[in-house]
Amino acid sequence: MKIKQLFVSVLMLCGLMATSQNTSKSNPLLLIENQSRFGFAETIEKLSKTIVENGWKITITHDLQETMKKNSKEVLPVKVIELCNPNHAFQILSKDGLRNVSPMLPCRISVYEKSDGYTYISRMNAPAFADIIGGEAAKTIIKAFEETEEFVKLVVK
Repeated sequence: MKIKQLFVSVLMLCGLMATSQNTSKSNPLLLIENQSRFGFAETIEKLSKTIVENGWKITITHDLQETMKKNSKEVLPVKVIELCNPNHAFQILSKDGLRNVSPMLPCRISVYEKSDGYTYISRMNAPAFADIIGGEAAKTIIKAFEETEEFVKLVVK
């Protein structure tokens, strides 16, 4: 088990390093980024509304710009929406053999502005992780990802 955890950690680190060097949308690796069709506030509003309308819960929305401001740092707007589908979470959290996947819960969608003036949405490429994890947890992760992608499709270009 420790070898598998080490392997996953190495793959994640390599993927994140590659992602930070390659922002091509055709090769998203472990992170996916799209430009929103809307401004920052409207993107947050539309995502939040559709998440709830589709039976998901927003557990919290982190305002990272405000957090940075409290620490005397100025950054462009960025909010991270944590969303949860209790049925999907139950599939993982109710089984001891799958609880090690809990760090991936809840799902997260980040909305932020860049210096180009546009708003962007990013999230983890959960199927890439699911392939590594495998089994029943992978099926749940992929299903949750597919549902959240439907929310994201409503606001991206």
